[in-house]
Amino acid sequence: MRLVVRLVGALVSVALFFGVAGFLGLRWLERWLDAPGPLAEERILVVPRSGLGALSAFLEENGIVDRAWAFELAARLSGRERALKAGEYRFAAGTTPRAVLELLESGRVVLHRITIPEGLTTREVHALLEAAEVLEGPLPPPGRNGTLLPETWLVPRGELRIRVLERMQEAMRATLEELWAGRAPGLPYARPEEAVILASLVERETPKEEERPLVAAVFVNRLKLGMRLQSDPTVIFALTGGRNELGRPLSRKDLEIDHPFNTYRIAGLPPEPIANPGRGALAAALRPAEVDYLYFVADGRGGHLFARDLAEHNRNVARWRQMREAAERGDDG
Repeated sequence: MRLVVRLVGALVSVALFFGVAGFLGLRWLERWLDAPGPLAEERILVVPRSGLGALSAFLEENGIVDRAWAFELAARLSGRERALKAGEYRFAAGTTPRAVLELLESGRVVLHRITIPEGLTTREVHALLEAAEVLEGPLPPPGRNGTLLPETWLVPRGELRIRVLERMQEAMRATLEELWAGRAPGLPYARPEEAVILASLVERETPKEEERPLVAAVFVNRLKLGMRLQSDPTVIFALTGGRNELGRPLSRKDLEIDHPFNTYRIAGLPPEPIANPGRGALAAALRPAEVDYLYFVADGRGGHLFARDLAEHNRNVARWRQMREAAERGDDG
């Protein structure tokens, strides 16, 4: 009987020892989880996809936590061992192990900006996506212009290029649907796609947001009167075989090129967009300014002069030529 009592007492002592040790261990782990980590300054790190043990070792090797075993234990005790996600993360200086766990569980990875300027061709957009080192995967051959919405896109490292392309396509469809529904009455477009064509001309004619509704109004007024659009960017597009940069001024002979995109020779809109217009140009094409302008010419300062009739336009052209000749002579006045 005494032996049994002693055995029970020993077992109770052992249980108490391990209970106290476990309690103290958990208390230590709790304090460790909320203590500042060893990272001295902010760091961006790509966390690989791996098992919990390898992940914990990786974090210790890279100075995010100071005890891999404690991090692994905390992840298991909290039930997070299968919830931690790979990716590119930004760790602040002194990030606590608990904050590291929460960050990796949340999947709040670093997002990179992919900026697609307005007015590029689809081929040029593809080239930008190909050059973006944070993206992965191939792209299909470039499709037609006017199907991609230029924007700044936020993407995680490793995002597939095709997914970014699909986001741009969907954004263009949604934006066009929205703006078409609120279009001004009496526009000379039978289909939304025709508005995209005109918006692409507006986009290439002026970089100034405040001018786009005016340029769009000129083109819309001309279409309604049966006048040719006479848009220089369409000639450049024709001369370059589908690019929008010629590298030299247009000549009178250039305006005579026999091409379905040359709006000095064809009536109406060209057959397809010459670029991918942004939301501003699309909005201008579908809600042009209520003016009766029929002409515009560069003002020599990055903008344009608008005219209601040919006589006024000719005076503006003469003024522009004088400014250009003065600039060529180096005359500041």
